[in-house]
Amino acid sequence: MKTLFFSLFLSLVTIVAFAQNPIDGSWKGSRETPNGTFEVNYTFKVEGNKLTGTWKTQFGESPLQEGTVDGKKISYTISFNDRKMTYTGELVSDKELVVKSERGEMKLAKQ
Repeated sequence: MKTLFFSLFLSLVTIVAFAQNPIDGSWKGSRETPNGTFEVNYTFKVEGNKLTGTWKTQFGESPLQEGTVDGKKISYTISFNDRKMTYTGELVSDKELVVKSERGEMKLAKQ
């Protein structure tokens, strides 16, 4: 009986230890601009309170910098063409993330 409980405990600990953060993965969003539709693809990876990943648009790709996670809230910067932009975001659901910058707000859908 002790062996059964110990096995169940180890299984539960293993599942919790390897549980994926809902922010992890590929996300896609778009917004209309005066120059047409601006599409963006993100790949996020959460490790503890650190956020890493990439930002990709029709203009190129850049790694996320200074990324942090605090519960459902994220923040990061992107350097592109000698310009640094700061973003904040919040996980609305397992399938929707809203990010904000000085250029406005964009909803991202999990892919």
